[in-house]
Amino acid sequence: MIFVLVLAGMLWGLGYLMKTPYRARFVMLGVLYLAVVAVQFLLPLAHPLRQATGGSLGEWLFVGLLAGVVLAYRAGLNTLRARAGREAAAVPVAAPKGPFSDEELERYARHITLREIGGAGQRALKEARVLVVGAGGLGAPVLLYLAAAGVGRIGVIDADVVSLSNLQRQVIHTDARQGMPKVFSAEISIKAINPHVELRPYHRMLTEEIAEALFAEYDLILDGTDSFAVRAMINRAAVATSRPVVAGAISVWEGQVTIYDPARGAPCMACIFPKAPAPGLSATCAETGVVGALPGVIGAMMAMEAVKRITGAGQGLAGRMLIHDALMGESREIKLARRGDCPVCGEVQGD
Repeated sequence: MIFVLVLAGMLWGLGYLMKTPYRARFVMLGVLYLAVVAVQFLLPLAHPLRQATGGSLGEWLFVGLLAGVVLAYRAGLNTLRARAGREAAAVPVAAPKGPFSDEELERYARHITLREIGGAGQRALKEARVLVVGAGGLGAPVLLYLAAAGVGRIGVIDADVVSLSNLQRQVIHTDARQGMPKVFSAEISIKAINPHVELRPYHRMLTEEIAEALFAEYDLILDGTDSFAVRAMINRAAVATSRPVVAGAISVWEGQVTIYDPARGAPCMACIFPKAPAPGLSATCAETGVVGALPGVIGAMMAMEAVKRITGAGQGLAGRMLIHDALMGESREIKLARRGDCPVCGEVQGD
């Protein structure tokens, strides 16, 4: 019997080294046990193999019965635990009194103590609905900071999947998520940071047909795309639905941030860029390259503008464009104004 026990121990150890699942290891032990029982049942008492396995058929059957009782008890206990867990999960949890739970109050304490935000501003963040277009370089820091800030509902629309070349700058994704749709990868990271926010992932392209209806479900749009045609489409839909747009753009070492909001007196994108740039003057990051930390800088600025817009803190970038040159470590500001003859927002009456 000792020989069989040693062999069982070796099989279990081999399974451990090979990281074999527990179920597979128990199957190996079960096969060994059945082989021993077969030897005891089929071979003569004096057979060397029967002698090597030791014991008798009755003893081995008793061992099998004892192991079966233990496994049955373990399975029953696991079933009871699972049932208790389901019943506990089914019990409704009383909603916390007031707009924030104790956990949320501690989570957002550094915001609430700010005079410019306070409890009212944090509640505005919780009740806000923000749509982020793009879960790439700019969308990554935007989504992370909006979630950490406690924005109640965050939508993100992107048709792309995570690729290896994204990971140099798109910090919301991980190496293990290559091939996963970016919106679902972002959802994993956001839920890990703040389970109190609602994320709505849209794994599809933003098109002219759906843009206005989608924008109408949100209070604020953040544009993190890198195509002039897509930005122009976002601008048209935002003007049509009177939604402000926090727009960011990056290329190589330089980035820019502004807020387009003609419904409240600021220009729209078409006021500033009425025509698409000439070929080669508006290349994507894939064509020109981009330093990895730059989207983090510009994306954080976009998230900051969103927080300020929602809470009413400070002065936003509506009517101004901030341009950051990371290579030289310089930032400059450009004043922007609406155009009365703008083909997109010319008929919009601002505040």
